[in-house]
Amino acid sequence: QVQLVESGGGLVQAGGSLRLSCAASGRTFRIYAMAWFRQAPGKEREFVAGIRWSGNVPYYSDSVKGRFTISRDNAKNTVYLQMNSLKPEDTAVYYCAADSNGGGYGNWGQGTQVTVSS
Repeated sequence: QVQLVESGGGLVQAGGSLRLSCAASGRTFRIYAMAWFRQAPGKEREFVAGIRWSGNVPYYSDSVKGRFTISRDNAKNTVYLQMNSLKPEDTAVYYCAADSNGGGYGNWGQGTQVTVSS
């Protein structure tokens, strides 16, 4: 099992920036990839960005490409999401997820609220 704890959410004006962090603990040696998802009120959870634990190839949803950057620090078992040029439609609860051994995102954090005011 991998435990995930997110931090860094908050309230920001449109055009502003926030950086989310996700610290992993437990069986971190099994992590194959980590990702960020988000869920806005009344909507389904959606993929935002992901990165493999080995190599450094990130991938993004079209809605955040060019504005968000995912990165990782393997030594700290932490993944980050730098969010720039935030829009009100980015408002959501953001969740960190880990994929152990390529079996899918089966480990989830508790979520952190991001609110972007217009």
